[in-house]
Amino acid sequence: MDLILNLNELSLGMSTISMYPLFDAAHYIVSIMALKEQPGAVEVSRRSPFACWFSSMLYCFGGAILSALMLAEPPVAPLSNDTNVLLASLIWYLVFYCPQDLVYRSAALLPVRLVLSGMKEVTRTWKVLGGVVQAQKHYKDGILVMIAAGWAKGAGGGLISNFEQLVRGIWKPETNELLKMSYPTKVTLMGAVIFSLQQCQYLPIQKHHLMFIYTVFLVVNKSRMMLSGSSSWPFAPVEGAMYRVLFAEAPTDCASAAAAKAKAPVRAPSPDTCAAAKEDVKEALDSHNGSAVSDTDVKVSRSPKTGGAKRQRPNEEL
Repeated sequence: MDLILNLNELSLGMSTISMYPLFDAAHYIVSIMALKEQPGAVEVSRRSPFACWFSSMLYCFGGAILSALMLAEPPVAPLSNDTNVLLASLIWYLVFYCPQDLVYRSAALLPVRLVLSGMKEVTRTWKVLGGVVQAQKHYKDGILVMIAAGWAKGAGGGLISNFEQLVRGIWKPETNELLKMSYPTKVTLMGAVIFSLQQCQYLPIQKHHLMFIYTVFLVVNKSRMMLSGSSSWPFAPVEGAMYRVLFAEAPTDCASAAAAKAKAPVRAPSPDTCAAAKEDVKEALDSHNGSAVSDTDVKVSRSPKTGGAKRQRPNEEL
């Protein structure tokens, strides 16, 4: 009983934690470090600092900008908080332009990066829930809109990655997150679904309990992935089974016949067959030569004076 009360107090206290400045700073550091690790990002920072800064702001505030666009709100509203923008800009400058690259090297150490990544996952919970609540104010019963807004606000940096790449002069449409979702995009979509169901009272659980469970899942799974060096999705077997049941198309008869024909072994011709084929080719050549000789056969004519035979070429006129 005491354990349940303690967990209840812990979840209630965690739901009232302010994200600024520590958790927001961790989110900015991890996001900008991820940008710096992209191919060609360091060259862009040397060639065009403004393009690098703009890309960093998209990494930091992309989710809020995308969710604002979806809800017909000003997309520059997330940038109206000067304090957060200045903090993100300061971190951007230190990560890219600090002498000897000390800030990036220090933050890239595994223990430090593990803590920073865990703090970033905590902010993901608040972002997803914030997007869901923001959409609910505009569309009270629009559960699909709530899911989309929560998904966009929690994983907007990945969803607008193609636009961010254009800022750096790169165009890779095959990296679209909708074509091949990464782990953050999938786990954010899952969170948007469960928070939307909870807000619509389809899940009989209190909000702070759900926030605690989802946050613990994010932090533990992210730590496991970083320590093991694996990027596997924990629900991959369930996802694969659902895909095979719902979306896998059964092969048609024509496709099956073509596949069977392609897999059929090729039989080598027997020696008797080869010999018979050679005889047929020889007879055909002989008959062809005989007809050619008959056409150009030597024509013989008698000369009235000598009475002898006179040979005449086929092409000569008579």
